[in-house]
Amino acid sequence: MSIFINNLILTATRALLMNPAIILGDEPTGDLDQDTSTDIMNLFVSINENYEQTFLVVTHSEHIAKFCHRIIRIVDGEIVDDGKLVKK
Repeated sequence: MSIFINNLILTATRALLMNPAIILGDEPTGDLDQDTSTDIMNLFVSINENYEQTFLVVTHSEHIAKFCHRIIRIVDGEIVDDGKLVKK
């Protein structure tokens, strides 16, 4: 496992230990290959389902967005899709 991935996991673990209402992720998988990104997002989904932890993820990746329950699309600073809840 790369140092970057270890740091990402450590950062997520520290955030979870603080028991926050929301964990913010600004391109949390932006520097990772697709397989590793999928693993990280599956971890986030598992944490969300098992511990009811809310994640707010900002991404340009449609692949990553597909893991989310709600997607709000913003173009040129304007909301173009209000992000209705997606059933998984």
